[in-house]
Amino acid sequence: MAPAKKSKKTKKSSKKLKKNKSLSVVPVEPRVSEPDWWDSFWHKNSTTPGSESQLAGLSIPSNEEEGFKYFFRAARKTFDYICSLVREDLVSRPPSGLINIEGRLLSVEKQVAIALRRLASGESQVSVGASFGVGQSTVSQVTWRFIEALEERAKHHLKWPDSNRMEEIKSKFEVLFGLPNCCGAIDATHIIMTLPAVQTSDDWCDQESNYSMFLQAIVDHEMRFLDFVTGWPGGMSVSRLLKCSGFFRLCEAGERLNGSIRTLSEGLEMREFIVGGAAYPLLPWLITPYETNGLSSSMSTTFNDKHESARLLAVRAFLQLKGSWRILNKVMWRPDKRKLPSIILVCCLLHNIIIDNGDHLHPDVALSGHHDSGYGEECCKQVDPTGKTMRENLAKNLLQSKVKAPAK
Repeated sequence: MAPAKKSKKTKKSSKKLKKNKSLSVVPVEPRVSEPDWWDSFWHKNSTTPGSESQLAGLSIPSNEEEGFKYFFRAARKTFDYICSLVREDLVSRPPSGLINIEGRLLSVEKQVAIALRRLASGESQVSVGASFGVGQSTVSQVTWRFIEALEERAKHHLKWPDSNRMEEIKSKFEVLFGLPNCCGAIDATHIIMTLPAVQTSDDWCDQESNYSMFLQAIVDHEMRFLDFVTGWPGGMSVSRLLKCSGFFRLCEAGERLNGSIRTLSEGLEMREFIVGGAAYPLLPWLITPYETNGLSSSMSTTFNDKHESARLLAVRAFLQLKGSWRILNKVMWRPDKRKLPSIILVCCLLHNIIIDNGDHLHPDVALSGHHDSGYGEECCKQVDPTGKTMRENLAKNLLQSKVKAPAK
């Protein structure tokens, strides 16, 4: 679970005069205080041999527009939108020392670029600072200030859909995968970290002997995150993680996935549900695949194929998340476990902002393989009788649809 948000003091209208007086000590329009940061960044970094990106086998585009998207994961239009979200916070509450090596104040745009580059590359603060001509402490201050601001200002980009939006999502899942009343796909991934000896414990040590923090998310048909939970130790099981989440409590209380019931062919009924892998329990609202051992019937095989295609949306979303914001894919060096959930959340918000703005990532960005490379798949044996019935209804409906479909 993300840490409690710090409330921001609202400025009353009666204080407008005081605010105007304070502008003398605050950068009003930083862009006049330094030349275009992008020109110098592009000139310095587009031709630098042996950069971490190149060593990872990623080629820097020669086109500036694509290069901008490559370095910051967002097109100029999306970048400007992100700046608009955090501008007030970054201008009105500047941390100390935001001066570059030439003695100029850092613009909001350059601060956002520094923070995005730190999150996107996962490179050290020293390395990121060198590419912008600022010091390590400035990168640290700027990045955290950006994370605090976006966490507060971009909440509307990660929320559970309203009924109208949910109908669109269910319609897409049915068209794409033949799964009526499906509301999303769920998966979980580990964020690996090192911990000082005094903080190590079995709770944080996972099945692969790494210290890690869990991230669980539900995605829609466009791989947009709809629900999110993090902050829990990687040593727990995926099924336990689910049961510790607010989403689980809401579903069990009938307050989520509680929309209209669909009547399928032959009078079979199907409530709203999400799909998840074998690590999750089979529940009335969470449908998992049939066990593959001895799988022979046409009904179960057809169901598993469709189920897997839908479930892979969540897998691909994590591949894109960790590929885009590589700070999550590298081993975190002794992170503050109270702050790490905020870093993870902001990366998820950025993932959604890019989708919501119709942006497209550079094709080299997403990771290949699996987002939890090296981890074996867990298997949960919990089967709810009603969940079993729901799965059978889905499987029968899929088989009947397959039989009725015209031959191609």
